[in-house]
Amino acid sequence: MKLQRSAAAALVATALLAAGCADRGGTESETSSNSNNNTQATPVSSDFGDLTGLCKDGSPSGSPAQGVSDKEIKLGVMSDVGFTKNSEFADAAKVFTGWCNDAGGINGRKVTANTRDTKMMEVQQRMVESCDKDFALVGGGSAMDALGTKARLECLLPDFPAQISQTTNVGSDLQVSVQPGGRSWFTYAGYFSWLIKEAYPQSAGAVGLINGDSPVTKVIGAQTEEGLRGVGANVVYSELYPAAGVSDWTPYAQSIKSKGVRGLVYNGSFSQLAKLEQALTAIDYKLDWIDTNSNAYTPDFIQLAGSQALNSQNNVADLGGVFPLDNAAANPATKQLVDLYAKYAPGAKLTYPAIKAFSAWLLFAKSASSCGDDLTRKCVYDAALKETSWTGGGLQAPTDLSNNDRAVTCFNVEKATTDGWKPADFGADNTGYRCNAVEYKYTGDYGKALTLADVGKSAADFK
Repeated sequence: MKLQRSAAAALVATALLAAGCADRGGTESETSSNSNNNTQATPVSSDFGDLTGLCKDGSPSGSPAQGVSDKEIKLGVMSDVGFTKNSEFADAAKVFTGWCNDAGGINGRKVTANTRDTKMMEVQQRMVESCDKDFALVGGGSAMDALGTKARLECLLPDFPAQISQTTNVGSDLQVSVQPGGRSWFTYAGYFSWLIKEAYPQSAGAVGLINGDSPVTKVIGAQTEEGLRGVGANVVYSELYPAAGVSDWTPYAQSIKSKGVRGLVYNGSFSQLAKLEQALTAIDYKLDWIDTNSNAYTPDFIQLAGSQALNSQNNVADLGGVFPLDNAAANPATKQLVDLYAKYAPGAKLTYPAIKAFSAWLLFAKSASSCGDDLTRKCVYDAALKETSWTGGGLQAPTDLSNNDRAVTCFNVEKATTDGWKPADFGADNTGYRCNAVEYKYTGDYGKALTLADVGKSAADFK
């Protein structure tokens, strides 16, 4: 299994997160996004990055599948927004549908995105609703996504997610994920190998882990510990902290110091990490590096940590081959996405998960466009599987979508500074990535993904 560490952080945050975040979106179980309020003075381009002709006019006819009429395609977006108050997946859907529909839709069919608000624990209920109405799921994710996998496969609903989290769902059937890596492989092998063998070789003998105490994060911790050992690290410290957070991180900081930890891997809410780093700095203990995980790749972490901790501790994060927002001007596709957000969702935050969501929307659009008038689930799914070097138009490093259990080949590293996140010196080539990552395949048993056969279905049932 390959878990997404940033998705699991939502579980660790629990009520603290719900109370502490500003609401940037609605909390209805179904909210629709299919247009924008901008008056179009000039034609909208149907191209994104190096992808051409994604959205365009046409004269479609008929209703070849559920959720598809001669005028519209209804799609579901899974989100924990009612719990997290984080509308990033709904925002990405709003931007994509606004742009695509202004360009003519997909072969003339307008795209409607229905946000299915799981409120964290209502995944199964929202999945049943999606099964009744939607053509497919696109550009979403939920920390407890395994709760809906059985229902999704029973109704033969294809999924093009922004992120995936739990054992049953990662690599499950009828799923095409733009997220790098597969369930059998340690996603961060190249990144951690660089940290302990090239950047900070003195840290290899004293690596520590600290994980939020939740079922999902515990599995992530076990996988990470195996992967670290697999690439040559000596793990000298492994600890859990309460999922509801810690009022005083000093005892944890002192324990890290007493164990002589030189490199620390953190899995959980970045708001708690900021407090831990402040405690480490207060006792004058500086590590060689702290892996914040990509969940912390946000200006919010910079603000919470504060200049004293940021100057004392060396915070790094692997973006897994997604081009960084802080350097958007250097990458045409990322710059185009920034501009689309400014136009279609002014004020919304463009986040790391939202970039992956938009890449998923682009994948769906390209695949659906290739099907022409006869838009069926099988046609779209099969077309997506033909993408052996998907980049989302230039938003991410190439990844082979034909294989849902693939090793990660490319990575890129960001460093937190008082001036914001900046690209680290990790040996990138002229694309901004490093694509010679070492590979490590898990030997531990972390569960299996659900298949069509598990729910009494077969590929012959998928139309």
